[in-house]
Amino acid sequence: MRSIGNRSFSKAILALGIALSSAFLIIATKAVAHAGAHDDESQPLVFGIVPQQSSAKLIRSWSPVMKEISELSGLKIRFATAPNIPEFEKRLAEGKYDIAYMNPYHFTVFNQSPGYKAIAHAKDKRIKGILVVRKTSGVTSLEDLDGKRLAFPAPAAFAATLLTQATLKNKGIVFEPHYVGSHDSSYLGVADGLFDAGGGIVRTLGGAPPNAKDNLKVLHTTNGFTPHAIASHPSLSDDQHRRLQEAFVTLGSTPDGRKALEKLNIKGFQSAVDNDWNDVRALNISVIEAK
Repeated sequence: MRSIGNRSFSKAILALGIALSSAFLIIATKAVAHAGAHDDESQPLVFGIVPQQSSAKLIRSWSPVMKEISELSGLKIRFATAPNIPEFEKRLAEGKYDIAYMNPYHFTVFNQSPGYKAIAHAKDKRIKGILVVRKTSGVTSLEDLDGKRLAFPAPAAFAATLLTQATLKNKGIVFEPHYVGSHDSSYLGVADGLFDAGGGIVRTLGGAPPNAKDNLKVLHTTNGFTPHAIASHPSLSDDQHRRLQEAFVTLGSTPDGRKALEKLNIKGFQSAVDNDWNDVRALNISVIEAK
């Protein structure tokens, strides 16, 4: 009986060992499959661009850059954006983009979770918010905006909303904010007389529709901060991250790269590390909570 019992016990232990080994193999296989999901270079990497402007305008501006980055890095890249900034933020939180161009505040949030890692930012540049008004409005100072209706792209748009609103609040100016979805919508709303002023940045004002840009003037410009981040999702390999970083840094030194950059009104990119945005972190902004 004891011998039979020992054999039964041994068989049970063996069966358990086989089951555990099989389970481990399944888990390990899934883990490897997930880790290597972006190692198949036949699949394009999805490059998400913050929708400061219309999709059509973003495609025209960014497609030449993506083409050059793809050729320099040897990685296939596919353009993507979102219908508005809040939806873009949602997709960042869900890790929908393999690479993303996001505002400085977005990076401080989504660097925490899901863990986007800095690749580059615009070279020798600081991002500043601007407040624009109609040239014929008669508004000459920030104080003239007290009690007025103001347009902003989105609650978490860094320079166009957060920096400009902070300036107004620090001066005790009360205003009625309206979030219109994009920088272009902010400019058009002011130009059409729907709002008394609107938030934006110099780069997007330069690319605004002529019927808006030609009728607006910059009333105020904020202090500057580290500009928008280009960052990679943590699922990308170290090699892919390195190749992308080298491509962005090289972009401004090639004739085709410089031509592509002209459409973005950016001279070039420099390599970046996560701590480059500590100036933004020091503002302790909490409009979006990291997951």
